[in-house]
Amino acid sequence: MPKLLKRLAVLLAIPSLAFAAQAQELKEGVAADPAVAVVIQPPTPDKAEPDNVLYLDVSTGGRVSIQLYPEIAPNHVERIKTLTREGFYDGIIFHRVIEGFMAQTGDPTGTGTGGSELPDVAAEFNKFPHLRGSVSMARAQEPNSANSQFFVVFYPRFSLDNSYTNFGRVFAGMQFIDSIPRGEPPAAPARVLQASLKSQNKPEPNYAAVAPVDKAISVDQLNAPITN
Repeated sequence: MPKLLKRLAVLLAIPSLAFAAQAQELKEGVAADPAVAVVIQPPTPDKAEPDNVLYLDVSTGGRVSIQLYPEIAPNHVERIKTLTREGFYDGIIFHRVIEGFMAQTGDPTGTGTGGSELPDVAAEFNKFPHLRGSVSMARAQEPNSANSQFFVVFYPRFSLDNSYTNFGRVFAGMQFIDSIPRGEPPAAPARVLQASLKSQNKPEPNYAAVAPVDKAISVDQLNAPITN
């Protein structure tokens, strides 16, 4: 092989080798950079503090368990915990669900333009990659505009890294996120029946008794308390 072709072959191989190495690091939960390694470890719910495990009881039929990471996004995790304890998320729909991308919730108006009465939270961008099941804060174009809305990623989306605050990851019940109806908004949106922290010890609701949501239901009805 001529020297020029050999050199070209080597140059073309470098990006693919780098990508393969990165993929292997993500698979094994390790990285050459210690600062990165600590934030790409797989979820360890058995070791998580009960106050750092978020439960979303979803109308698609089950409980979604999320490990929160205050180590990498302390202010956003605290916001999620505060709103969860207040019952803010109970009854709120998944208003923006894009196939192959993510499912978004956390807006009491169901329009994608609302939030809580609390002030916005400054961005806490970090090196935690947006893998399947990652939970990240939604925001407007202004990086420091996150408030109450968040989304769960269906498939890896590394283009979101360092642009959206990643604060947790699903470790059980991802099938109930996968089955959320798609749409912006969906014709019959799924909703968070109840959000709670593991430390609150709240029982799951009676999913079988939950009626499907449709557009004829008002926001007040959507946000009515859910009883077991």
